[in-house]
Amino acid sequence: MSLCIVAIIQGQTPKDPTNVNWSDYGGGLDSMSYSPLQQINKSNVNQLAQAWFFPVPGTSARFSFSPLIVDGKMYVLGKGDEIVCLDAATGKEIWSHPTEGTPTDRGINYWESKDRSDRRLIFSADSYLQEIDARTGAGVPTFGTEGRVNLREGLGRDPKTIPQIQTGTPGHVFENMIILGSATSEAYGSPPGDIRAFDVLSGKVIWSFHTLPHPGEFGYDTWPKDAWKYVGGVNTWGEFAIDEKRRIGYFPLGSPTYDYWGGDRKGAGLFGDCLLALDLRTGKRLWHFQTVHHDLWDYDPTTAPKLLTVRHNGKQVDVVAQATKSGFMFVFDRVSGKPLWPIEERPVPKSDAPGEESWPTQPVPTKPPPFARQSFTANDINPYLSDEDKARFLEILRSANNQGIFTPGTDKRDSIQIPADDGGANWGNGAADPKTGVVYLRTADSPELKYKLTQKLPLMVPPGATPETQGHVIFAQLCQGCHGPNRTGVMSPKDIGIDKFKKIVSGGEGEMPGFSDLPPHYLDALAAYISNPTAAGPARRGGAGGGMERLPPPPGITRYFGNYENRILSSDGLPAISPPWTSLVAIDLNDGEIRWKVPLGVVPGLAAKGIKDTGSAKVTLAANRTAPVVTAGGLVFVASWTDRTIHAFDKENGKLLWEKELDANPEGLPSVYAIDGRQYIVFCASGHPAETAVAEGFAWKAGKAEAQGYYVFALPKE
Repeated sequence: MSLCIVAIIQGQTPKDPTNVNWSDYGGGLDSMSYSPLQQINKSNVNQLAQAWFFPVPGTSARFSFSPLIVDGKMYVLGKGDEIVCLDAATGKEIWSHPTEGTPTDRGINYWESKDRSDRRLIFSADSYLQEIDARTGAGVPTFGTEGRVNLREGLGRDPKTIPQIQTGTPGHVFENMIILGSATSEAYGSPPGDIRAFDVLSGKVIWSFHTLPHPGEFGYDTWPKDAWKYVGGVNTWGEFAIDEKRRIGYFPLGSPTYDYWGGDRKGAGLFGDCLLALDLRTGKRLWHFQTVHHDLWDYDPTTAPKLLTVRHNGKQVDVVAQATKSGFMFVFDRVSGKPLWPIEERPVPKSDAPGEESWPTQPVPTKPPPFARQSFTANDINPYLSDEDKARFLEILRSANNQGIFTPGTDKRDSIQIPADDGGANWGNGAADPKTGVVYLRTADSPELKYKLTQKLPLMVPPGATPETQGHVIFAQLCQGCHGPNRTGVMSPKDIGIDKFKKIVSGGEGEMPGFSDLPPHYLDALAAYISNPTAAGPARRGGAGGGMERLPPPPGITRYFGNYENRILSSDGLPAISPPWTSLVAIDLNDGEIRWKVPLGVVPGLAAKGIKDTGSAKVTLAANRTAPVVTAGGLVFVASWTDRTIHAFDKENGKLLWEKELDANPEGLPSVYAIDGRQYIVFCASGHPAETAVAEGFAWKAGKAEAQGYYVFALPKE
């Protein structure tokens, strides 16, 4: 679990005293990550200092929690996954509510009745939607069945076959509905990602939108017959935005499963990789735009759409802007769905994978320009690498399938993907200023090397080795690409139980894909390694006497797998591509131009040598999941995970105005609020197990486990 840093400032009464709460994820229904408060501003931000700390001991297992703040109360995720209510001015605990199962880890939802006599917190735990009283922390037994709604039900699949469906990202409360996306896993046979609205009081489903169209529904003909029965994904696992006045929801929908081979889902595949506009009273489609046809790259859009009013061709236009992993930003008229600037269908490389029929063109916006790099050539190799690493990466580039942003996977050789499925803009990576029409993005250039496609899940495991060593080998091949060599974010069987550990590995959870074909003895080996990593030998695949096992697919089913690894990272953890690897970029949607772009964060080992213009390097999935917030005080606050630092930039020009290094790794979405004339800003930070201390140094700094908690910063009192 991840925790939070709070900044306080002493000063005058806020200009808009009604906007002092942060009662919704991302700051409001529009998910803008914007605050009109301006006590913290360019003239005084450099005076912030720590004021109070609320410790939450434990190891970091997931992404960070973004607090809600209502009427001076802060709602957070605490020790043991309890939901905790704090005094938001002092950090003193008011009450705590133990949860059964694993709750949503990025945030929760708040609802209140019109007369405020009924106030509730809404969250999911182990795929059961639940509510508690926001004033007391008591459960609400009248909600659903004995206080719970089973989210596995109503998806057109056997609920017993769905290991997890809740998303770590909370939904939004609109009127008396809680509207939810889902996290379907990314394995074959995953459930569909239907968007659903539930009654806040009863828990009953009010409407459901089939993201995998059923017979007779719009888009059904873009799939093979009955694909809705076996294809999964097409889900809003990240954020979405609501135009409250028009009662329209804008939902970024992810790629279909399986991500890297689509021979069993031929066609364009609506509503995969779409920005979908729905009437929130009925759940009916108003318009959509598909940003990737027949996705083979896991390029699902997941950053919250930004709802702005801009000046275009001499007129004020209400727009919705969708940033993507591919580095493109698509901008549309909010009502009609018409692109603000032309979007061209351009030819892309054809797949030669067995059974695959890739789409011949992909949409490319003519404005704004790409905000992330979309190619990787020999001229782009990192100059800070050793000669040996440079030569190794040059050979990889020469031998790999490397045709730019839409390079399809192949069964003949490995492939280069850039910006890759963890590059560009991801969940939480955007904020926007409604006063100026400027969007601020945290963006990453994160090329990956994809294994060549194989009909069987490839594993090279040393025969005769101890279970811990075999588990280390399996982890290196299947898990290290996301979690890094030090198992960052991995939940140990000792903490969650062996059965739950196996369930997560087999079925997936949140963004993590499931490995349903992993046999029981390999699950046991993986559990043994995670439980006791110091007992494992080195992860040499094949081991003494060699050996390579390719796990077969179910009988009679043709499937292809493509796994990725971090072979394009050096032994120091540096990317193969030249810096900057992470940037903060400002895009003005009045004219579709990039206003400025600056590196975000440093690599500690390079910074010690005076090299500080690189941006953070991706060493684990969490490193790419920090979020900006923009304020009327002229600031953009954003954290960098690898160097444990919070930054404040001038929103006009990108100049760094303040930064503070922490003892923990800041993550997730900031929250901004005010109490009694004092303004606060909240970040999330996590500690890490002692064994990750070996990572301390060159590529990143591991946060201390005892430093995990909620931090408070303030200006010195006058």
